[in-house]
Formats: sequence, C-alpha cells, structure tokens
Amino acid sequence: MTRLEVNIDLNADVGEGYGRWQLGDDDSLLGIVTSANVACGFHAGDPNIMRRVCSVAVENGVRIGAQVSYPDLVGFGRRAMKIARDDLANDVLYQLGALQAFANAAGGRVDYVKPHGALNNVCDTDAEQASAIIDAIEIFNPALPLLALPGSQLGQQGVARSISVIAETYPDRAYLSTGRLVPRSESGAVLHDSDQIAASVVSLAMHHRVASIDGDAVTVEARSLCLHGDNVEAVTSARAVQHALLSEGISLVSFVKD
Repeated sequence: MTRLEVNIDLNADVGEGYGRWQLGDDDSLLGIVTSANVACGFHAGDPNIMRRVCSVAVENGVRIGAQVSYPDLVGFGRRAMKIARDDLANDVLYQLGALQAFANAAGGRVDYVKPHGALNNVCDTDAEQASAIIDAIEIFNPALPLLALPGSQLGQQGVARSISVIAETYPDRAYLSTGRLVPRSESGAVLHDSDQIAASVVSLAMHHRVASIDGDAVTVEARSLCLHGDNVEAVTSARAVQHALLSEGISLVSFVKD
C-alpha cells in the first residue's frame, strides 16, 4: 500500500527578547522550523533583535511572519486589552511596517501574520478585535496569509473578507474537550515533556486528533503547528518534533507559496 504523502508547517515564536534581556534560543529554532513568528516590538523584540532574527531566518530559508500583539511589553502581550477597532488596526499596521523594513534589509519579506498571546485569545471570540486585524492586513497587503485558531472569529472574519486563513494548533499546549486551549492560568496548560509533544505532533499531522486534558480525543484541523519559543524546553521539543515527523515520512514544508 502506498503511503499517503503528508506535509506540515512547523512555526515557532522568536525574537522575544528586549535590549539586554534575551529569551529563547532563536538560532537553534531557526535551524529547525519552516516559519518564524517574529515579535514586532509591542510585546517583545526591539530593532536590533528584529533585524538579526530576520537575517538568520533568511539564511535558513525560513519564512518570516509578523507576530503582532497588544502594546504590552510589561505583560509580554498576555494581558487582554479593550482597544478601539481603528486604534488596534493602526497598532497592527505599525508592527507590520516595522518588521517589513527589517525583512527587506535581510533580503526577505513579511510572509504572513500571526497574532500573539492575549490578542490571539481575544480574537478567538471577539469579532470587533478580529476585524481590526483584518483591516490592517487589507491595508498592508491583502495577499498575506493569516494564522488563526480553528473555528475562531479571526479565522471566520478573514475568510469572509477573502484573506487566506491557515488553521494553526499548539502541540505544546493542553486542550479542553471542547477543542479550545486550556487557559494558561490553569495547571497543566503548557506541556514540557518533549516525547509527549512529539507524539501529539504526529497525531495532529496524520490524524488531526489530539488527546484533551480530560483524556477525550479531540479533532483539530490544522496546516501549521506552533511551538512556543519562550519555553525552556523549546529547542529540545523542536528537535524531538522534527525527528518524529520525519521518521513518519511527514515533510516539513511552509504553507507560504512563492
């Protein structure tokens, strides 16, 4: 029997340091992943970090994504904020423009958009905030793909307005039986065992299924898998994930097309 060809995008959050404060091993991650969610200065990242990460990404043939956020350096973008639609659209547009400058300097480009932290979580259910992100993409470049949680308001708003939406899931996060992520405020929300994460990745890539925190099997359709670069085990997990996928004959291929 011929094995069905399967490929998946593997992305990670990078560039999340600030000034002298460094977070994560960006160089190692950029040697493994196919897409890089680069912090654009609102929750983390600064001009020096953004330029360097873009350069390393281009050197490794990794696609550059704008990891846009609420203006929340102190809270690392994980605090929900009520921001007017026009203001939020301008915040996102500002971040896209900043990253595009550094991507250009590295000989690359911004290839997609990925909301970070609380902004991503809020846009799971908040149509107004989700619309603000779509507004910014339409102004900046309506051809840019958008990473979004499956079934989210963000994804629905994108599809309704002819934005290419790529469903994303998180193998290093625990899921509820509803298919939603376990809130970070709850115990067990973040997974740290690389073998467990690798097994979850293979299940997601091949069967679109993952075990919930309650033990139920949950269907999660996704074309991109995200690993959080701020986890201490991020590189170890990424290597385990890469090995597990390749061992199953699953290719790591970015969803971005030239």
